[in-house]
Amino acid sequence: MPDDTADTTDDTGSTPTDKGTPPAQALQLYLDTRRDEVSPNTLNAHRYRLQHFVRWANERGVQSMEELDGKQLHEFRIWRQDDGNLNNVSLHTQLSTLRVFLKFCESIEIVPNGLYDKLMVPTLSEGEDQRDSYLSPDLAQSSLEYLRQYEYASVDHVLMLVLWRTGMRIGAAQSLDVGDYDREHARLHLKHRPQGGTTLKMGEKGERIVTLKASTCTVINDYLEHTRKQVTDDHGRDPFFVLSDTRPTKKALRWHVHRCTQPCTWLNECPHNTTMDDCPSVGYASDASCPSSVPPHDVRRGHITHALSEDVPKQVVSDRANVQEDILDKHYDQRTEETKAEQRRKFLDDF
Repeated sequence: MPDDTADTTDDTGSTPTDKGTPPAQALQLYLDTRRDEVSPNTLNAHRYRLQHFVRWANERGVQSMEELDGKQLHEFRIWRQDDGNLNNVSLHTQLSTLRVFLKFCESIEIVPNGLYDKLMVPTLSEGEDQRDSYLSPDLAQSSLEYLRQYEYASVDHVLMLVLWRTGMRIGAAQSLDVGDYDREHARLHLKHRPQGGTTLKMGEKGERIVTLKASTCTVINDYLEHTRKQVTDDHGRDPFFVLSDTRPTKKALRWHVHRCTQPCTWLNECPHNTTMDDCPSVGYASDASCPSSVPPHDVRRGHITHALSEDVPKQVVSDRANVQEDILDKHYDQRTEETKAEQRRKFLDDF
């Protein structure tokens, strides 16, 4: 005979009632619906942003989505900005995701009609959502020269070399297997393998072949033959980059990029007037707080900017880096207007 006192809490930690849909349950419905529509990274980003809304709702005693109104959404906006100390761009991103979530909730009739229109998302000025930080060719060269001289064919040397020479995302680097390297034809095959534990940001559309210079292949060959640890990951695959006894996480690889772009590494002194013995950021610091080090995406942005500065056709850069040309223009191209003008001069002087 069924136990009428059995626990009815669902896997979101919320107890469904006849009074409406709890925010945590609504979030789970949204994530389950979007799972096949967006990449795992995008889904995780939405989950992270919307969990703050669920936390706020729980703290405010909001028991169902049906009871929300415009005043409460405004209160959440103010709370989230203060709670996360968010700048305008971050607040815009988080509230835009919430607006999409509320529109979904309206489509399945668990919030009042038109509620998502009552959420005011801050307007961004032109260029406000663009980052201007990138790894310059000079700093990239300094890092690579140091690694070549003192850490030749190490995992850090190969990681920085591959990122700088190809402009691939850190997720793509993390997904590489030894078998993805085609030594005979000097190229890397980037593959989307969600069943094997790794994904590309653009899914199957991100799959491509990236060609390599002969000098890059020489270092890779030495790494694979003499330096790389013989490791197999949990899916029976042989990861290209190895830091310990399994495939490294993207976070771990990011730490190594931060370490490789700390100028004290090759200067042997801190450019920020800090004694290296006292600096918490030296080496593989988890907070990566060195003001001069850069994340992997800045290496990617630097590669793209450098390629464009060297007159590599935009379509070639776009295809190689797997980024649409309009996104490339908006978020990656860091050339100054003066640089662009002088590049145009090369083609137009005799016109």
